Amino acid sequence: MATAVAAPAADTDRSGTRRSRRGGEQDRSGRLFNRLAATCMTLFALIWLVPFLWALITSLRPNEEIAANPTNPWGSNWNLDAYSYAWNSSPLGWWYVNSFIISSLTVVFTVVVCSMAAFALVNLNFRGKYVLFGLILAGLMVPVEALVLPQFLEFRAIGLLGTYWAVILPSVALPVALFVFHSFIKAIPVALIEAARLDGASWWRIYSQIAMPLSRPAISAVAILTFITSWNAFLWPLLVLTQTKSQTIPVGLSSLVGGSAIQYAETMASAVLGILPLLAVFLVLQRQIAQGVANTGIK
Repeated sequence: MATAVAAPAADTDRSGTRRSRRGGEQDRSGRLFNRLAATCMTLFALIWLVPFLWALITSLRPNEEIAANPTNPWGSNWNLDAYSYAWNSSPLGWWYVNSFIISSLTVVFTVVVCSMAAFALVNLNFRGKYVLFGLILAGLMVPVEALVLPQFLEFRAIGLLGTYWAVILPSVALPVALFVFHSFIKAIPVALIEAARLDGASWWRIYSQIAMPLSRPAISAVAILTFITSWNAFLWPLLVLTQTKSQTIPVGLSSLVGGSAIQYAETMASAVLGILPLLAVFLVLQRQIAQGVANTGIK
């Protein structure tokens, strides 16, 4: 009788030992994965930070020192002359204003248009809905360079070349933004939409008072990523913004790099001035970027 009672206890001890061993192995594998992830993140951070720090240090050195010893990151006479030259020799203030206006208007129109289109594709039933959604997503595979010529001819025909709208309108119908809104709005419970319809709410009221407030993470992600993309755009603004004062930061700063002799300090100072606004936006809103991308289900 004693043997019969002791056997289950022994089995329990062995199973508990096996579970503890598995738990210990999982803990070790988890720690190993965390270390590997931290190492990869550190390497990628260094890949980005080292060129930025090099540009920052070079912009503070005199051109004579850079020409004499370009590989030496340290100098004996650091100054802000390169930044003063970049600001005084070009309409840098106008370029900042142009980039801010274009990027802000692009964000507003992209959020409104893509969210409304995504809401319609999720909640409205009409013929060819899935075909239309597939065609929109197919735009992700079309390179931007392939659309430059037809878009240029189109905007020249309607007389918008040289204006802000020539830069803003092609960026409004962004397939990535529509996909983000579609994924998020589709996750809203159908019962909530049906209850609002039974109460007599119109589709516009459901969109403005239910869908959009619940889609704040998606709005944040789309707005921030659209702002960064619009601010960094170079090829299309270079083609359609012909006047110097109407140019954006990337296009305007590219004009400072030229001539027979490259002024490395001024070039690096221009690069630093161009990236500072985006760096500030990312540092302030990095939590909203991570939450928006995570909540929309993009991996």
